[in-house]
Amino acid sequence: MSLNIVTKPKIVFMGTPEIAVPTLNAVNQRYGVIAVVTNPDKEQGRGKKLQPPEIKIAAEKLNLHILQPIDLNSFEFEQSLRTLEPDIFVVFAFKILPANLLPIPKLGSFNIHPSLLPKYRGAAPINHTIINGDTETGITTFLMEQKVDAGGILLQEKFSIPEDITAGDLHNIVMNKAPEIALITIEKLLQADKSIIPQDNTCVSKAPKIFREQCEIDFSKPAVQVKNFINGVSPIPGAWTKWNSTTIKFLHAKSANLPISLKPSDYLIQNKKLYIGCGNGAIEIIELQPETKKVIKTLDFINGFKGALSGIIQ
Repeated sequence: MSLNIVTKPKIVFMGTPEIAVPTLNAVNQRYGVIAVVTNPDKEQGRGKKLQPPEIKIAAEKLNLHILQPIDLNSFEFEQSLRTLEPDIFVVFAFKILPANLLPIPKLGSFNIHPSLLPKYRGAAPINHTIINGDTETGITTFLMEQKVDAGGILLQEKFSIPEDITAGDLHNIVMNKAPEIALITIEKLLQADKSIIPQDNTCVSKAPKIFREQCEIDFSKPAVQVKNFINGVSPIPGAWTKWNSTTIKFLHAKSANLPISLKPSDYLIQNKKLYIGCGNGAIEIIELQPETKKVIKTLDFINGFKGALSGIIQ
């Protein structure tokens, strides 16, 4: 007896930020997307001008139907989704869906998550991956359930992390890899293959959102931890410290092998490079952002210095 396989699925795509845009484009190109769900436009800047989410901008270019619910729990929003009679919800970097919405698609609702679940459940898996110095990560698709990032795994791809990259760099890697993972997962559901791997709850780790107040640099920690922290919160919210009574962000760092020892927070400018001492070893700053200035390479920052200088940050 043959399976009832859907050949032209009705897909609703849900997402908000830039990282989801290539996946939306790929899914729409392959299968077509009947609607895009994203956040409402948000006031930004001093003028408080309404700024649409990146997904909305992309959806408008594709002339797709767009829904921007203020309340995901509203009856009107639920009815608008049911009226679409979708086969699949594809969710990437969006809010937690209420339980009553998850069964609406005939074939399932799946989420794309940039970690090797059950590791790093939460809003900031990319940041925590770099902060913790992992050398491997991946992308997971899973059937959604009410508990956050806890559903059965449909597909998982692992890949190595290049040394000394930032969270921004890893974000771009995930953004480029996610479309293929999404397309394979959709095909799996279309072939009525719902074989899943349950997540091992004994291996769960959390990846909560990171805020600016948590990003002051502690140079008393070992150099490798300081380096990973700087890279892990770059570019947003950005690791910061006080230097000459002003705030400066360090956005890219690597370990340094110096012939001399620097105490924590001591800095050395030598051979057009900026070194900072930590609790064990030192780091080299590659990219930074002075207060009220643009992001610049460290070489541009120190071009005004003459010869070798040293001092103390703070």
